[in-house]
Amino acid sequence: MQTIRFSTIDKTKFFRTLNKKVNGYFKENNLKKTGNWKLYGKAIFMFTLLIAPLVLVLTLTLPIWTQILFMMLVGVGMAGVGMNVMHDANHESFSSKKWINKLMGSSIYILAGNDYNWKVQHNVLHHTYTNIQGHDEDIDAGRIIRFSKHTKWMRIHKYQKYYAFFLYGLLTVNWAITTDFKQSYSYLKRKLSYGKFPNPATQWTKLIIGKILYYALWIALPLFVGFTWWQVLIGFIIMHYTAGIILSVVFQLAHVMPNTEMPTPDESGNMKNTWAIHQLYTTSNFAPKSWLVGFFTGGLNYQVEHHLFSHISHVHYKKLAKIVKETAQEFKLPYNEYKTMRRAIIEHYKQLNVLGKKPAFV
Repeated sequence: MQTIRFSTIDKTKFFRTLNKKVNGYFKENNLKKTGNWKLYGKAIFMFTLLIAPLVLVLTLTLPIWTQILFMMLVGVGMAGVGMNVMHDANHESFSSKKWINKLMGSSIYILAGNDYNWKVQHNVLHHTYTNIQGHDEDIDAGRIIRFSKHTKWMRIHKYQKYYAFFLYGLLTVNWAITTDFKQSYSYLKRKLSYGKFPNPATQWTKLIIGKILYYALWIALPLFVGFTWWQVLIGFIIMHYTAGIILSVVFQLAHVMPNTEMPTPDESGNMKNTWAIHQLYTTSNFAPKSWLVGFFTGGLNYQVEHHLFSHISHVHYKKLAKIVKETAQEFKLPYNEYKTMRRAIIEHYKQLNVLGKKPAFV
């Protein structure tokens, strides 16, 4: 795989200036860059949203429509825990205490994932090589969906604007079944890691034990309390499909948009811009004024701020957004955003349509 190198020359001194302003904001207001009581309160709320409906389904005799509704709520809770708790924790911004970050980051195991795989895919590959074909796995959906103009076009892509959103719901189902095993094999072979490289035997042991505990919770326990196999399967699919739709849409609205670029390196692997400026060109915010969107998505609607300062908790992004936007404008750099989530979803749909059209030269 080609080695990517970002430019080290920032003639405008953009990121140095921005860092100075952001650090000044925290110093002047005597704030920690990690989470605070708002984040801890959200964590309790999201875990409750995940666990309470499940407990009710397992312990009460409920009508079928109520069971379906509650399993959808469990899916909403899965997405909420993932975006508000696990995400910050595995970026080490949930708390200033490492053990708390590790504990909260481990919530990924009840969401079907694995912390080593997630950190490599998200922290290393996605945050470093954002929207770069062949390096950022978040824009690699296999053959079925074409997220980048640099991906080989296939006839089926003409219809992706119709079927893509339906497939988004399979994201966490794939985590649970195949993705983690494929990623562990690939990442260990390539010796990729976020921090210290794990012992391969330890990683495989953690992965297998994690999957056993995961299926014990979501499959074996419902069977044990008396649900039939088909009821468990339907509930499992409803839960994961709900979570998958939410997570996939939030992820795609940040990067697969008309206003975000998919830059490529030159033959030597060199990128045109510095890493920080690259983030501005490849990332987009959405619904910045919506309290509900910001609350539920864990600040991922402020994706520009997150990509520039992933070590800072999302509870600070709204305040930082003003600083980042003003600094980008000061240096005549892009600051991509859509005013509402509705507009962002419409534009993402349009982008799927554009990418689905047959290129002039195939």
